[in-house]
Amino acid sequence: MDDIHHMETMTKETDHILREQFVNRITRSDSAVRKYLGIPSITMLFGIFAILDKVCTKLKYWSGKNSTSNMNYETSEARKPGPKRKLTKFHEFLLTLLRLRLSVPAFLIGDLFGVSETRVSQVVCTWINYMSQVFKPHLKWPSLQSIKKHMPRSFKQTFPRTRIIIDCTEIFIQKPRTPTAQSQTYSNYKGHNTFKSLVGITPTGAFSFVSELWGGNVSDRYITANSGFLDLITAGDEVMADRGFIIRDYLLERRAKLVIPPFTHKCKWGKGKRLNSGEIQRTRQIAKLRIHVERAIQRLKSYKLLSGILPINLKPIANQILVVAAFLCNLSKPLVKN
Repeated sequence: MDDIHHMETMTKETDHILREQFVNRITRSDSAVRKYLGIPSITMLFGIFAILDKVCTKLKYWSGKNSTSNMNYETSEARKPGPKRKLTKFHEFLLTLLRLRLSVPAFLIGDLFGVSETRVSQVVCTWINYMSQVFKPHLKWPSLQSIKKHMPRSFKQTFPRTRIIIDCTEIFIQKPRTPTAQSQTYSNYKGHNTFKSLVGITPTGAFSFVSELWGGNVSDRYITANSGFLDLITAGDEVMADRGFIIRDYLLERRAKLVIPPFTHKCKWGKGKRLNSGEIQRTRQIAKLRIHVERAIQRLKSYKLLSGILPINLKPIANQILVVAAFLCNLSKPLVKN
């Protein structure tokens, strides 16, 4: 029995040493924090955690939609239900960011932090849900005055009334089991089962709109019409997009303008289609500015949980993952300089 007790003690000590060494390594510098956790600096990392810790001092592990039915412990001195935590709240915060940023497998994170794979999944679900609730109100639709104040010079010269640049992005997911779900999520464009979201950025490159996720077979037009995006558009706004967004009629109803590259038209001579010189120039002007939404999406996909194949067990928190990643992207320097 003494030998068994000694082995258990040694294991706990080893887990503690490994965890502390790893935490020290990933938080030792700004570059390490950016690389491992996707946050620009150590100062910002501790600042965000301080806000999260202050907003909610007690968290119950998420284990399904009914796991939050008993919340008495939040308003009384009752002990939080469930097993005693091995990790501090800061460790759980880091663990979640590591999973989001690098898509490290749950079993490996468990080994690094000295907890089970199941516990890692519970911690990730709990913190992603919590962070989404805190961060989502800060993915704001900026006022027209704010847009004009921070309008980059490149937009002022050609499209000074631009309010937002939009595009749809798709996230690969594991193939669902049921034929109906397979059909609803299969994207002909990607040749894979996906979730799709409409995202919009300001002229400076910050995310100002992130829709709920839809099945990959839903059209861009349908998502635009049913995501709540159009409710934010006001008269005089200009919305920049690519040719695939056939939404001019929706915007005209709101006295707004769609800015897309010109479509080719039939030649007056011979076969084929063409653009005239003025249309070619306009296409180049739009392309130079619309590229920023693709850069923003690329930044979003730097959180590897969104760029790989999303495990089917993360489907219930897929929307929350997208919101958290978009908020963290907005902490970085603006994509478009003034």
